Amino acid sequence: MKTTFIPKRFAAVLALLLGLSGFAVAEEKIQLAILLDTSNSMDGLIGQAKSQLWRVVNELARSTRHGVHPRLEVALFEYGNDGLEESDGYIRMVSNLTTDLDTISEKLFQLSTNGGSEYCGEVIDRAVDRLSWSRSADVLKVIYIAGNEPFTQGPVDYAKSDAKAIRRGIIVNTVFCGSYDEGVSTAWKDGADRADGRYMSINQDEAVASVPTPYDADIVKLGSDLNGTYLAYGGASGQAAKERQAAQDVNAASAGAAAPVERSVAKAQGAYTNSGWDLVDAVQNRAVNLGALKDEELPPSMQKMTPGERQAYVQKVGAERAQIQSRINDLNEKRRVYLADKAKNAPASTLDQAILTSVKDEAARQGFSTN
Repeated sequence: MKTTFIPKRFAAVLALLLGLSGFAVAEEKIQLAILLDTSNSMDGLIGQAKSQLWRVVNELARSTRHGVHPRLEVALFEYGNDGLEESDGYIRMVSNLTTDLDTISEKLFQLSTNGGSEYCGEVIDRAVDRLSWSRSADVLKVIYIAGNEPFTQGPVDYAKSDAKAIRRGIIVNTVFCGSYDEGVSTAWKDGADRADGRYMSINQDEAVASVPTPYDADIVKLGSDLNGTYLAYGGASGQAAKERQAAQDVNAASAGAAAPVERSVAKAQGAYTNSGWDLVDAVQNRAVNLGALKDEELPPSMQKMTPGERQAYVQKVGAERAQIQSRINDLNEKRRVYLADKAKNAPASTLDQAILTSVKDEAARQGFSTN
């Protein structure tokens, strides 16, 4: 059966009408929190996260439920770093759950390793308590914690943290950096089992395989072209966000051959949204009233336009963006076919594979199609 996709501008209206009619309406959202051990031995783990963030985003962005792509929110914690405050358990919430994926990328590339004392139970407890989790049972809420020391360390019992997560509808998956058996004997498997999650082991120092395809260069070029369709508003803060976007292109280019390709594809997906600083997204998502913005809040090129000219210009740039995104997605479908046979039956030996292997199953159990 062919899936019918609902444009974003109609999805909210449809949900409202169904709600008024007495039908239960699922909240199409995936919330993903990544808890990374940043102690001295974890440079490889951080490197894998940097290189594969956009692949994870792309795969989750492809999922649908009721014909709608979910809103994707990502959060980031670091733990086990002696450079952090001892009074905080050597734990830091790097970012709350957010749709601002450029900020997640920026903060991920700022992480460094040092130390440490790795308190798994405490960081899970902190993530459950402090992140802005949805209260809806329809939302897929998932924690991934990765590290290499015994899961039992620290003052907070991981079993109690897991129990709290389950009460909130949050699945906890564990990723042990080392041998499978060692992770079992150091309670990483039990840490997942108690929270309805999956236990996986990876080699944090393994280089992420990168298979070049004939489509990569064109996708990256189009991804760069997309940046020209972003219209920063809000003055200095908007301009800073636009500069952050370009900086994350540079970061991705430094993280391996596949990373800039995956980032370019991510920028063509609905999960990559920047209503907080980009006029095209903000107008399309009705996050801002274009006519109410002051001249100085607009890009310099728009400040002398009439209200009608401004509206027409935003629509024109939005149409240009949609065309570029369509070309990226067409090329990416060919790229996926090219890579499909090479990826068959690949073991979950790196962080991205561990996340995608499990989260797809968990999403499917909650009614998302991940094909």
